[in-house]
Amino acid sequence: MGIETAKFLVRAGVNVIISDKSTGKDLDKAKSQVEKECEMGAKVMAIAADISNNDEVLDLAKKIEDEFGGAHIIFHSAGARGAAGDFLELSDADWMKTIEIDLMGAVRVARAFIPQMQKLKWGRMILVASENAFQPYVEESPYNACKAAIINLAKCLSRAYSKENILINSISPAYIETPMTDAMMEDLAKERDTSVEKAVEWFVKNKRPHIAMQRRGKPEEVASVVAFLCSEHASYVNGANIRIDGGAVESAF
Repeated sequence: MGIETAKFLVRAGVNVIISDKSTGKDLDKAKSQVEKECEMGAKVMAIAADISNNDEVLDLAKKIEDEFGGAHIIFHSAGARGAAGDFLELSDADWMKTIEIDLMGAVRVARAFIPQMQKLKWGRMILVASENAFQPYVEESPYNACKAAIINLAKCLSRAYSKENILINSISPAYIETPMTDAMMEDLAKERDTSVEKAVEWFVKNKRPHIAMQRRGKPEEVASVVAFLCSEHASYVNGANIRIDGGAVESAF
């Protein structure tokens, strides 16, 4: 989702910095993918940073400020499924590992970059929640709780900083083709002794029956919504959460 959003932005001439905890080939590959889409003189940088480490987040923010004068747009898409299983069998350590990435990662990023937006007097921040915030799955209680908290965090920050022309929203994707769901499907395929494709079909039918479109979402289908939220076309969208879920959440609200 992050790479596809970066592609949308560089096509519009936006300078983009992509970041991930990985270094070397993975980050270089992502940078190359985005660079191929550059138009209107857009630049692409890649900087490794681990969002579970506050010092690395602050260092990332400093590098961006030194190079570009600050960040106007932040799309915080980093996350992990984290610990899963029977609630009674999950330890404090299981919970804290998920919280460190899925909730505190967003807190650290917002805390590091909102001051830059204040200086620039313009900002757009989009945090990634999930369908799990509305329709929790029993085996993913830490992830569910963190994603619900993300929506609340985005709403809180939107109220605090909108007077400074900083608009903050969240999105709630569901079952998108990402490395996280790829790994889930690979594990399921092994468990069921079948192909990944058959595992996906089984999962949609049996575990996500409310997805009206009966398929996984594509990263670019998320990215197009994020790109809209980053633009002046979304100048009156603030504190909102947009579901990009193919109808996965059964309720209307």
